[in-house]
Amino acid sequence: MSKPVKPSIVFCHGIWADGSCFSKVIPALQAEGHEVMAAQYGLDTFTEDVAAIKRTLGRVSSPAILVGHSYGGATITAAGTDDRVVGLVYLAAVAPDAGETVQGQLNNYPTDVFKNIAVADGRVWLLSPEGTKCFAGDLSEQEQKVVWATHYAPAADLFEQQKLKPNDIAWKSKPSWYIVAKNDRTVHPDLQRFVAKRMGATTVEANSSHVIMLSQPDLVVDVIRKAASGALSKAA
Repeated sequence: MSKPVKPSIVFCHGIWADGSCFSKVIPALQAEGHEVMAAQYGLDTFTEDVAAIKRTLGRVSSPAILVGHSYGGATITAAGTDDRVVGLVYLAAVAPDAGETVQGQLNNYPTDVFKNIAVADGRVWLLSPEGTKCFAGDLSEQEQKVVWATHYAPAADLFEQQKLKPNDIAWKSKPSWYIVAKNDRTVHPDLQRFVAKRMGATTVEANSSHVIMLSQPDLVVDVIRKAASGALSKAA
């Protein structure tokens, strides 16, 4: 019998980040035989970000698992309808339905981080130190400084750009897993619980800030591992 194929893993980052935010989880998955890439997109337009994920899917073997953190949950919701995708993993993420925007979801569940931002040159910047604490408060002080030094500011209207139709919602047709960050001050834990329940995701909760892939990488790897196995079983 042929050896079962291990799904590829494609990571999709949120705002104030790029693909390197997954640096603590990528090596373990590679060591287990997964082909792994992190999509790098510009946070300029939602359409372009989704297109970048689909280009990345073209550079790895199918089938693939999409892993989205924060705003990345919106991008995998759209990109995940691609036939190459067999499962979705959401990390402290938003997940709009048709007719919803990311901003609308966040407005329903406000958090402290958006009191600590600055809009300049058409982008949304994170303010230090308070904004960084809201975003990554359980990391060491030095790690928080690195997070702030490398944060990538999104277009100011990015969260208003979601124009998804009913057939554009991947979590309605693909199996999903979700990690709720219980101490999150960026995407409210109750919003996370709402979207996870709505999509029928296999859900775990963790005592973590928003950046769970940096603060609890072992847990994230374990959930992705289970998603990879479970998605293949459901696709068989």
